[in-house]
Amino acid sequence: MNKIEAGQAAPHFTLPDQNGQTLSLADLQGRKVLVYFYPKAMTPGCTVQAQCLRDSKSELDKHNVVVLGISPDPVKRLPKFIEKEGLNFTLLSDEDHAVADAFGVWGPKKFMGREFDGIHRISFLIDEQGKVEKVFDKFKTKDHHEVVLDYLAS
Repeated sequence: MNKIEAGQAAPHFTLPDQNGQTLSLADLQGRKVLVYFYPKAMTPGCTVQAQCLRDSKSELDKHNVVVLGISPDPVKRLPKFIEKEGLNFTLLSDEDHAVADAFGVWGPKKFMGREFDGIHRISFLIDEQGKVEKVFDKFKTKDHHEVVLDYLAS
């Protein structure tokens, strides 16, 4: 796992969103983008993280930040997550985890004694020119939004 670092150009990507429409990072040039990788929709940690980002939308808007959640979930699972939690940002499906690989967030994990490959919960703040401004990799799911907002406010 070789994750992208601050100062590097963000990997270009185009993925299907919750409605099956494609979205490219290039479509958001000129805005800051918080790309957050999460393991699986509708699981406890991912739900808390998404709810907190949802509730922080007006604060994030003040900083001109667009939120994109990326997981290996199939497109058909994403609208259910958005509807159930009233999410107000875009979710993208990275089923073959190619984008997660490009960002360096796909790799070995341990959970309840099992080892497997999966998404590491890491977020990237990408600046208006497409460079990684900040990597967020040390946070609890319930504090993720605060860590991001504290950085933006500093």
